[in-house]
Amino acid sequence: MISHPSISDYFASVFPGKVQKIAVNAGLSCPNRDGRCGKGGCIFCNNAAFNPRYAMEGGGSITRQLEEGVKFFRKSGKTYGYLPYFQTFSNTYGETSALISLYEEALNFPGAVGLVIATRPDCLEPDLMDYFESRFGRMAPAGHPHLLVEIGIESTNDATLALINRGHDYACAMAAVRELDSRGIDTGAHLILGLPGESSEDFLSHAARISELPVKTLKLHHLQVIKGTALADMYEKDPGMLHLFTPEEYARTVKSFLERLRPDIAVDRLVSETPKDMVTAPGWGLKPLEFQAILDKI
Repeated sequence: MISHPSISDYFASVFPGKVQKIAVNAGLSCPNRDGRCGKGGCIFCNNAAFNPRYAMEGGGSITRQLEEGVKFFRKSGKTYGYLPYFQTFSNTYGETSALISLYEEALNFPGAVGLVIATRPDCLEPDLMDYFESRFGRMAPAGHPHLLVEIGIESTNDATLALINRGHDYACAMAAVRELDSRGIDTGAHLILGLPGESSEDFLSHAARISELPVKTLKLHHLQVIKGTALADMYEKDPGMLHLFTPEEYARTVKSFLERLRPDIAVDRLVSETPKDMVTAPGWGLKPLEFQAILDKI
């Protein structure tokens, strides 16, 4: 199996020391929930499944959440700096001036050396792109903070994107990644393996198509049925509609996927980590290192 750089390797190529991502909830929404392009969101989505506990419990401003996050991660050792991670919902969706205010508040936090922003490919307006380019990209002054924009692509198959109520096609994702790259902004891709109706051939096609894009990092998630989602309702009515991986099946799929993925793409994640009480199926309960041990034996 081809060995890919890790997310730590990626950040080591950018920063002279260890950095720590600290997730924050900016209280933003999603065009697939508020009616701009859809209602109800993607069928698999329940943002509470990955909202950090310190953000949920601490609440309040971005600064307050970062303070709580620093306390939470303090035991992990000395760091060069922090990367506020705008994770929940679509973090480039809203009035540009309001978004910039949130980003700048995060950048003003002591020790912040950049941002990681998760979003959809259809939520990148030209004036926000201009800000990214002038603050973090090709037009930024020397010593500028770093920015990694994580794009939720989920599938490169338009039929799948329609089925999961995604609200955009793959061409939209390709255009977003290429536009960000042209402005000097690093991008990461997010994919889910195991979506309804997809086959092993589709998974390998995803690897090939993502490899054609100028992405720097990749997150893979195995499909989980999360409580409180449309997918959970569908699964309850017809469990046979999905083929949910066993850990061994998923490891074989990941191995084949990575063998076809461009070797310089840093792998950020291979499995979903969701609180057990939110997962309907499959009930693996595996930590990333436990899954890695299975993968290493394939």
